[in-house]
Amino acid sequence: QLQLVESGGGSVQPGGSLRLSCAASGVTLENFAIGWFRTAPGKEREGVSCISSGGQTTKYADSVKGRFIISRDNARNTVFLQMESLESEDTAIYYCAQVPATIEAPCVMYAGRNWGQGTQVTVSS
Repeated sequence: QLQLVESGGGSVQPGGSLRLSCAASGVTLENFAIGWFRTAPGKEREGVSCISSGGQTTKYADSVKGRFIISRDNARNTVFLQMESLESEDTAIYYCAQVPATIEAPCVMYAGRNWGQGTQVTVSS
């Protein structure tokens, strides 16, 4: 069974950067589309980004477009989320998960399974 572990969270000032990692174990990650989600205090879970199994398709929430970049290294069994120009509104627990994939939609940001435990990102001055 696919198991995912997030890392790379931390505390940064507004305008700072972080790179989150989502490492897989149990099975080869290259067979799965992966999404990043976040849960901010008092808010519902939000889909942030997703990437298809081969990496050709990526999607982003409007709130992070132009600031976040999702990528994957299947040889390392890892998906990354590079976060730039961080804002206080980005403060949340970030999770990665396996997401559904079809030919028409190689990845989606509204559903997930095999969730990781999450990594805290705090953006504050």
